[in-house]
Amino acid sequence: MAGHSKWANIKHRKGKQDAKRAKMFTKLARCIMVAAREGGSDPEYNSALKSAIEKAKAANMPNDNIERAIKKGAGELDGVNYEEITYEGYGPGGVAVFVEVLTDNRNRAAADVRHYFTKCGGNLGANGCVSWMFDKKGVLIIDRTDEIDEEELMVQAIDAGAEDFNSEEEYFEITTAPDDFANVRDVLKQAGYTFSTAEISYIPQNYQKLESEDDIKNMNKLIDLLEDNDDVQNVYHNWDIPEDLE
Repeated sequence: MAGHSKWANIKHRKGKQDAKRAKMFTKLARCIMVAAREGGSDPEYNSALKSAIEKAKAANMPNDNIERAIKKGAGELDGVNYEEITYEGYGPGGVAVFVEVLTDNRNRAAADVRHYFTKCGGNLGANGCVSWMFDKKGVLIIDRTDEIDEEELMVQAIDAGAEDFNSEEEYFEITTAPDDFANVRDVLKQAGYTFSTAEISYIPQNYQKLESEDDIKNMNKLIDLLEDNDDVQNVYHNWDIPEDLE
């Protein structure tokens, strides 16, 4: 079930984002708060919260921060109410860009995102203009080690409901339908596997190449500006990033 890795195209961007730890903790806390507010504070009965907590732990977020975010979301502590918003548009060279935001100020977020697109030679579009180019999938990444039997892992993943399995040089990539994500994650976790990434993501159906050096520079800048913004949770795009930038 090998093929073009859906994760490889963005993994270096994720690593770059994860390195900004304090900013990442702020974003993770917001995600936990919203999940707790909408589905309750018990992760065993709230799969969105469970995923948010595991993502926070994978980023080495302190347990105290996680507990505080849960309590704020559940209304046990005073906290800010965050609104979930998505923005869609085109970056340089027609690259499709899909942005997920959690903000306490819709006007500020919209102004910032629009400014970034304009500054980098792109344009913000209407809702729905690029989202149809992406598939919503569960993504599970397990780092390759000598202890992991590839065939056994693949069989366990597929038996649990995974749609696809990719074996890469440094990791294994498992994709699922959104509804099957929690079950596949839990089955593999119980089997002793550890995830470097476990999240619901938007995977591009096709990839867009950029030939112009200016377009490549501006696309990099657009992603950096978006990821540096506290309101922005996730940035998805269909840019086929050149190997020398990965």
